Amino acid sequence: MKNILRIKSASAVQVAGLVAAGALFVASCASIPAPTEQMTSSRAAVAEATNAGSGEYAPRQLKTALEKMGGAEQAMTDKNYEQARSLAEQAQVDAQLALATTRAAKAKKAADALHEDDHVLREEMNRNAK
Repeated sequence: MKNILRIKSASAVQVAGLVAAGALFVASCASIPAPTEQMTSSRAAVAEATNAGSGEYAPRQLKTALEKMGGAEQAMTDKNYEQARSLAEQAQVDAQLALATTRAAKAKKAADALHEDDHVLREEMNRNAK
């Protein structure tokens, strides 16, 4: 008889614990605010990368950023704010990578052009010296 009471008592405690955990989970989901600031800064980062020419110099990174931003927008529409924030943050990082890659490629291109100009100028000076 005592064993039966212990089992019923343990089951009641487990059920109460599950109910409390479920209530806490629902409450925490309901209290997640819309990530409007994150969405705004992520959109700006994607736009900056796009305007900088990342489509030419970092197309994969830009495509990834655009896809994740689209997913974040959809998650916002669905009011899945946790997923929206996560995807927006990822999109922002991908856009920043695309922008950095683009800037590095443009700087290398400019340095290569300067190096070539220097080489041509030196050849011209050598011809004139003879």
